[in-house]
Amino acid sequence: MAMTLHVVIPPHPLIGHWLSILRIESTPSAIYSTALEQLGKWLTYEALRDWLPHSKTEISTKHGNTEGLIIETRVPLLVLPNLPGGLQMWQGAREILPNAVLCLGGVPKEIEKNAGILIFCDQIDLGENLLKTLKKLKDSKIKSQQIRVISSLASNDGLKNVGESFPELKIYTSSIDPSVSKNGEIIPGIGNPSLRLNTRIT
Repeated sequence: MAMTLHVVIPPHPLIGHWLSILRIESTPSAIYSTALEQLGKWLTYEALRDWLPHSKTEISTKHGNTEGLIIETRVPLLVLPNLPGGLQMWQGAREILPNAVLCLGGVPKEIEKNAGILIFCDQIDLGENLLKTLKKLKDSKIKSQQIRVISSLASNDGLKNVGESFPELKIYTSSIDPSVSKNGEIIPGIGNPSLRLNTRIT
């Protein structure tokens, strides 16, 4: 049976609001940065809903014992952001996952077999950079079920390209735009995050 890429667009008004802020051409750099952070936080919140390892345990309260739910800290969580937009998204999401390990410079050479991987990318245009990361993770024996991709925006073409190689992957995004321009920008898109964040990559 053929597998289909699972793309989730959470129907939350805050996600729609911050996407709109990114889309507006006149949005100042500082507010654009805040919008990426907020999308990173709310999309991560949704992505963790049925994925974050947890267990039930008995806890003591002032008035006796009761059952509680605790996040499993024995399962390592690694964060792989693209630069600069994905890193900006992680700045918002780290409030939710303060114990996650930030990995800069690409995929680590050694990854625990039971690790969960969060990939933050500001947008999935044609998906080429995301595919490079996913293929390196596959070479490290990391399964698609261990990965969640958080992206502020995706294009139809990019999702198609990713889905052909990783059909079991799950991606959380705020919107799917219909096309990509000849110079690689998503239409209508959110502009070029590197330029709009006033970033120089050397």
